[in-house]
Amino acid sequence: MKKEKTKSMHVAALVRDTIVHMILAILAFVWVIPIIFIVLLSFSDQKGAYVTHFFPQGYTLANYVKLFTDTNVLNFPQMFMNTLVVSIFSCIVSTLFVLSVAFCMSRLRFKMRKPYMNIAMILGLFPGFMSMVAVYYILKAIGLSEGSMIRVALVLVYSAGTGVGFYIAKGFFDTVPKALDEAAYLDGATKRQVFTKITIPLSKPIIVYTVLTAFLGPWLDFIFAKVICRADSRYYTVALGLWKMLDKEYIDAWYTCFAAGAVCVSIPIAILFVFMQRYYTDGMSGAVKG
Repeated sequence: MKKEKTKSMHVAALVRDTIVHMILAILAFVWVIPIIFIVLLSFSDQKGAYVTHFFPQGYTLANYVKLFTDTNVLNFPQMFMNTLVVSIFSCIVSTLFVLSVAFCMSRLRFKMRKPYMNIAMILGLFPGFMSMVAVYYILKAIGLSEGSMIRVALVLVYSAGTGVGFYIAKGFFDTVPKALDEAAYLDGATKRQVFTKITIPLSKPIIVYTVLTAFLGPWLDFIFAKVICRADSRYYTVALGLWKMLDKEYIDAWYTCFAAGAVCVSIPIAILFVFMQRYYTDGMSGAVKG
């Protein structure tokens, strides 16, 4: 009787797992279809926005060649470099801000700590683009809305307020044993040394998460870039460039190049994720050992 019951439970678990895996496989297939379509379209020799087949009738590299060589109308290489420079600097500044604020909120105790955390949580409920008009006029007042200073303005916009989003990093820092800090203080370490030599080496997973989110924000943003860059195409980011390719006047000639640009935009993100994933795994093993 017991064996039959165990066998029936095993069969029921097998059926349940099979159904779950089938559902997940279907969802994964649905999720991958648009990606496959964009990749195939980027190699298609069919021009125009209205394609007649899911799989291209002919394959070519001309779309990628045009994307990086035809710079008279839409200078995609310059847009790519603008975005890369802004994203790298914004990522560095944002990561420093978030980790520093999170460490202070996790380890230090001061008078305005709880009110600040409450204010930060309330501000986090509102989307950032609500302030874009005020931000633009502030940048214009201090001379950062024209010429080469647009890149500086973008870095400031993407990184200046990131310290408010410290909650996730703070939650991770709270899991690091405070006994390590106290032992370091007894040995004469300063708060900066505790932060850089103890907390940070044990927090690689949250550093990876912070770096990825800090890079993806400016890399994919459209709203603030559109407001700050306006009509100056010399400082367009890739989001603005891809959006421009879908304009009525460009879509027939640049639609397949849009697909090629979308593939190129995803490459730095994939490289960053693959590179940082190793540190995420190492950090998790180090945190468990600690």
